[in-house]
Amino acid sequence: MKKFRVKLKRSTIGQSKKQKDCVRCLGLKRINSEVVVNDNPAMRGLIYKVQHLLDVAVEK
Repeated sequence: MKKFRVKLKRSTIGQSKKQKDCVRCLGLKRINSEVVVNDNPAMRGLIYKVQHLLDVAVEK
């Protein structure tokens, strides 16, 4: 299964509560924190909502 490496590049200060919740659901806590998530529709949706805060790379 394909996976995404997701890194939080910008702060959530000043963002809406929904966007902050999306970042938390991805497992990101601080700037430069990084997680690997499975490629499924739920994760793609979370990434899409906060893509302006993230750096996303495809991992094999």
